[in-house]
Amino acid sequence: MSEPNIVTVEQTLSNKLCIIPLTGRPIFPGIFTPLMINSPDDTNVVEKATETDGLIGVVMTKNDVDFPTAEDLHSVGTAARIVKKINLPDGGVNIFISTIKRFRIRKVLSEKAPIVVIVDYLEDEEDDTFEVKALTRALLSEMKEISENNPLFSEEMRLNIVNIDYPGKVADFIASILNVEKDDQQRILEIQNVRQRMEQVLVFIKKEQELLRIQKRIQNEINDRIEKSQRDYFLREELKAIKEELGMAVDAKSSDYQKFKEKLDSFKFEGEIKETVDSELEKFALMDANSSEYMISRNYLETIAALPWGEPEVEEYDLIKAKKILEGDHYGLEDVKKRIIEYLAVRRLKKDSKGSIILLVGPPGVGKTSVGLSIANAMNKPFFRFSVGGMRDEAEIKGHRRTYIGAMPGKIIQGLKISKSKSPVFLIDEIDKMGSSYQGDPASALLEVLDPEQNVAFRDHYLDLPFDVSNILFILTANSFDSIPEPLLDRAEIIRLSGYIDQEKVEIAKKYLIPRSLEKNGLKKGQIKYSKEMLLLIANSYARESGVRNFEKNLDKIHRKIVTEFLTSEEYLSAENDAARNSIVTEKKVIEAKDVKTYLGNPLFDGEEIKKADSSGTAIGLAWTSMGGDTLAIEAVSLAGKEGFKLTGQMGDVMKESAEIALSWVRSYVIDEQLCSPDWFEKNTIHLHIPEGATPKDGPSAGITMATALLSLIKDKSIKQNLAMTGELSLTGQVLSIGGLKEKTVAAKRNKIKHIIIPKQNVRDLDDIPDHVKKGLIFHPVSKMKEVVELVFAK
Repeated sequence: MSEPNIVTVEQTLSNKLCIIPLTGRPIFPGIFTPLMINSPDDTNVVEKATETDGLIGVVMTKNDVDFPTAEDLHSVGTAARIVKKINLPDGGVNIFISTIKRFRIRKVLSEKAPIVVIVDYLEDEEDDTFEVKALTRALLSEMKEISENNPLFSEEMRLNIVNIDYPGKVADFIASILNVEKDDQQRILEIQNVRQRMEQVLVFIKKEQELLRIQKRIQNEINDRIEKSQRDYFLREELKAIKEELGMAVDAKSSDYQKFKEKLDSFKFEGEIKETVDSELEKFALMDANSSEYMISRNYLETIAALPWGEPEVEEYDLIKAKKILEGDHYGLEDVKKRIIEYLAVRRLKKDSKGSIILLVGPPGVGKTSVGLSIANAMNKPFFRFSVGGMRDEAEIKGHRRTYIGAMPGKIIQGLKISKSKSPVFLIDEIDKMGSSYQGDPASALLEVLDPEQNVAFRDHYLDLPFDVSNILFILTANSFDSIPEPLLDRAEIIRLSGYIDQEKVEIAKKYLIPRSLEKNGLKKGQIKYSKEMLLLIANSYARESGVRNFEKNLDKIHRKIVTEFLTSEEYLSAENDAARNSIVTEKKVIEAKDVKTYLGNPLFDGEEIKKADSSGTAIGLAWTSMGGDTLAIEAVSLAGKEGFKLTGQMGDVMKESAEIALSWVRSYVIDEQLCSPDWFEKNTIHLHIPEGATPKDGPSAGITMATALLSLIKDKSIKQNLAMTGELSLTGQVLSIGGLKEKTVAAKRNKIKHIIIPKQNVRDLDDIPDHVKKGLIFHPVSKMKEVVELVFAK
């Protein structure tokens, strides 16, 4: 009996197939897989196939379309046999197919569903070479690594991979289970060469391994964070339990909240302040400590808690003791001290500290800032100083809104926070040097702070709560009144500090400057001796300004050079021990005139620096500037030619008008007195100049001085020596009153003036000038310009 012929499945495949389009991934040969059929056309294909041989073709579509045609299909697909069919309630079917072999569409018999095609079945190429065997082993090895690290690979999959005995099927099976794009899977399906197919699959395996490594690293990092977070959580909970057991604060936030609540509750706020503070506390309690708003809220509550909200301290100070402190801290300034003691006496009697503003005006270096500190010491009050010189932003005074990054309160609230007192002494320096810009006007912001009607409920932009600053004693300082707004001046009690004469500088140097400079430069008290003559020499030749700041700088310069001499001397360098070196650096030294010149160099001022009117057309006037009193040498010359009047020397508008008035009066006077021909003014150009042309000058008080210089020019006669004058001139020859007589008198004394012509209306101001300043001076009160003429040209 002959053996029966065995027919393979591939041999029973028909070349004519009905196609089911796949919108998902392609299906490789050798796979047993379910397939869900929902389309009625595809369902009909399945029905017809199960009635015959059960063969169908599955081909992936090129694009996702609802009703694919033959043109939408790839050219390569897989022949499959339907093993089982299950009808579904919704009309669809679920089939289980066993894929058999690749095919390529040769001809389309039906373009639209049901799509029928003629196919050519594709055979694998190069499936039995050493390279293919090596690639098979590589694929199996790599897939083993992937399957061990990926829980999605079941044990059944692992067994299937190992048990597949055909290299092409190994590649197909692996390609079907790898997580690669469907287009990449389609390209693998279309490769007939087994070696090339396996190489392509191996590339995708390597990519999958790299993805798995990255995924594992990320997973490990996340696990580490979770473990650390859990560990930190358990430790925090344990710490919290320990703190609760010990009665300690549970955490920093709770501690802050409790601290703020206790502090703020102690203030017993009412109304708007209470509502705002309670609301902010409630928000703070609910905030996450890691949020950006947390620190903003914490800083705000900290600022509120640090402010002195309680009642101001009762002022207890002894006027006698206060007077001793002022006397001990400052030499001279008798009228200033007297005004301050009067002010404190009234404040003590009234027991009312509101509306207290003092404005100290004077040239640099006369002790305005130190007077403010002495007032604070005399009243036993905290002292806070800040300068507004050059300030252009009103936020420096009133703070920034909390919405800005880095917002902070203004200087007023900062000062209260630092001083921890509701009634401290605030010194606001250089208020005449404030500016304004697009950021606001600080001077206007100061008005609210200093106005007694408004500062009982001052609102800082940062705090945004009414705070009573009326108990603060404000002391303002300035060099001049010119740039201070009038409303600001109206609110202040003005005290003027004039400059010092040479005798006062000497006494100040003895009592304050020399001891302070010796200590600053490491020298012993009394180690360096100065005679009165040497101190006068320094004051006259090196420090002739109104204050004593340059005087102290010159003393520092002398002492530094003396210390350098000690430490570089041969005796010091050759000394055998510290005791010998110490005896050298503590040697006493007496300063003589030659020493002054050696240490300070040639004098900055000498006798020629004193302004004189020793020729015709010159006169000496007295002026008051931000640097204190000063003397002005006014010069006039005539140039033959045509009529004209030229002014130089940085004169302001008011001073130019005064010069015009002086010329008109002189012209009228000389014609009336027949001192020159009537056409002299028509034939001459008059040039009036005030030296130190780089310094701006203004004001009407040089009127009589300019008239005197012009008259001296026309008469060709010089005026009396050592004589200076000040006074405003009217067009009719009246001499009008001026300001700053004390400062002008000090300047005259400093410049060796003996006679001073003043307006008669200013005689009352002579009582305010100390006797030691007036000593040696002769005052000549005048009411008319003709009186001035008689005095200046008297023999």
